[in-house]
Amino acid sequence: MTARLPSLNGLRAFEAAARHLSFTQAAAELNVTQTAISHQIKRLEEELGVRLFVRQNRALTLTPQAVDYLPGIRAAFNDLRLATDRLLRKDDDHVLTVSTLASLAAKWLLPRLSAFQEAHLGIDVRITTSTNLVDFQRDNVDAAIRYGRGQWAGLRADWLMADELFPVCSPNLLKGSKPLKCPEDLRDHVLLHTSNFNSDDWRLWLTAAGLPADFSKQPGVTFDLIFMTVQAAIDGLGVAMGRSAYVEDDIAKGRLVVPFKITLPTDAGFYLVSPAGRTDPPKLSAFRQWLVASVQNKP
Repeated sequence: MTARLPSLNGLRAFEAAARHLSFTQAAAELNVTQTAISHQIKRLEEELGVRLFVRQNRALTLTPQAVDYLPGIRAAFNDLRLATDRLLRKDDDHVLTVSTLASLAAKWLLPRLSAFQEAHLGIDVRITTSTNLVDFQRDNVDAAIRYGRGQWAGLRADWLMADELFPVCSPNLLKGSKPLKCPEDLRDHVLLHTSNFNSDDWRLWLTAAGLPADFSKQPGVTFDLIFMTVQAAIDGLGVAMGRSAYVEDDIAKGRLVVPFKITLPTDAGFYLVSPAGRTDPPKLSAFRQWLVASVQNKP
């Protein structure tokens, strides 16, 4: 004989109240009144013929029977949430969402994406940009391109490329009345800066080039995003401190030149990151294989 299932509303109230050990917090989570939670719990206890909570001195504790009952109820609700999530996301199986920095998307990732889409016509790629780290438990993101040392708890990190610092400028700037033959010649030019995490790049490179660190404090122009800094250099506004990932295409196409041979390697690089310990969906597996191969096979 199959046992009759108790009220679903009662079970939801029980699971939430047991998790919070509070009718008030359970009511807030389920968007009902505290009285409603109390009535649902009471009705559930009557259906089961079992007392679930002990209420005393404003404290709420579980009875031994409730402690035994809770894991199964919690697992059942988790299964319902996962099944619902899979149902609602089924239509998005062909959509791959990748998070990265705006400048890296504009100067490095987007110019390469056409090759991926030509090879994988059934996958739609969505690019989101943010300076915040992705929360894979909360954000609807499949993977992210992250800068660092590759050590992030709970994440799989696939190495993409290193980063190097070196000045870049428009070819026209080299043909002007104040040529750039050695680093000291930078005194006659506007230095272009990027704020936030790139704000120290000029100081680091100038120190490596044997120039005083305060050399970087001469009048210049500062931008919020590195792709704006790079574009200002292309337009001949001044000399920018380039990072290889952001300027390699412009150098290859002749929009930028590297006036000096001094480059400064950084102690970090770019990684493709995704949640560890889970099987990749086909769309992510295809993107990872393509991206890693594309950076390894670049000229």
